Amino acid sequence: MAPVKDKAAAKTIATNRAARHEYFVVEALETGIELKGTEVKSLRAGGVNLKDSWVDIDGGELIVKGMHITPYDHGNIFNADPMRPRRLLAHKGEIRRLGQQCKLQGYTLVPLSLYFKHGRVKVELGLCKGKKLYDKRADAAARDAKRSIDRALKSNGRYD
Repeated sequence: MAPVKDKAAAKTIATNRAARHEYFVVEALETGIELKGTEVKSLRAGGVNLKDSWVDIDGGELIVKGMHITPYDHGNIFNADPMRPRRLLAHKGEIRRLGQQCKLQGYTLVPLSLYFKHGRVKVELGLCKGKKLYDKRADAAARDAKRSIDRALKSNGRYD
């Protein structure tokens, strides 16, 4: 699948902010997701949590686990289980390549965001490498330094 380029036509449902804190995102790609019944209506209402979700490769299929989609309020007995594993839709060659990257180089597949694109639900999937504690500290220090530089420039009346 191609990386996400056309974000203008996409309406973001949820983002996994913890993933960018915990991992270096090596590559991001767009996949579809297989949903049942009222799950799409629940997504339109914003009832999803990506925080502790991850993606496994089982039998040549991408399966997202740990993603919580709240049951639809006006649904019926056919509401799906909120924590059920959901299949991601990608080409076989792409799945095979991602599986090799995960096995050989120790990468992890993490859903980064969920959004509507032309009426269909898409998942931005990240091929990620875990950050060490010192990496997280360096990111926090760089963010604080940038914030203090911006504050100093703003107080001097310059907006560069």
